[in-house]
Amino acid sequence: MINPVNHARTPEGAATYLVEPYVVAADIYALAPHTGRGGWTWYTGSAGWMYRLVVESLLGLRREMDRLYFTPCLPAEWKEFKLHYRYRETYYHITVRRPEVEGDEEIDASSVTIDGVTQDGAFIALVDDRREHRVEVRVDGRDPITQMRIGALQHTR
Repeated sequence: MINPVNHARTPEGAATYLVEPYVVAADIYALAPHTGRGGWTWYTGSAGWMYRLVVESLLGLRREMDRLYFTPCLPAEWKEFKLHYRYRETYYHITVRRPEVEGDEEIDASSVTIDGVTQDGAFIALVDDRREHRVEVRVDGRDPITQMRIGALQHTR
């Protein structure tokens, strides 16, 4: 429902949706005679909310003041992703990994390192030192959400 392409996968769907399937519509009508029709395309507010949905809910990045928290909620097929985050004039090259886990093997779930130094929680402190930093976030391969959220909650109280 959220991805606009899904509304135009078939000729019938495109005929109902009637707007561009490559932009986010702010409205999808629910009442007859326009049920399923898109409206308010090219509305920048809806694109902004889609961006936040992906960055905060899927990739799990949340900035609070000078801290960047990690709570990824990744599809099972994703083993890792990389992104480059700019904080003022400083770049953070971030890799989020879900290591392969076999059986009862133990891994250091919910670990975050910056420039090789392990952090105490599921966040990093952001500094504007005009340098480039390398961040690695490891999530438990068996449960990519819970371990990270526990760490984030412990350090926000």
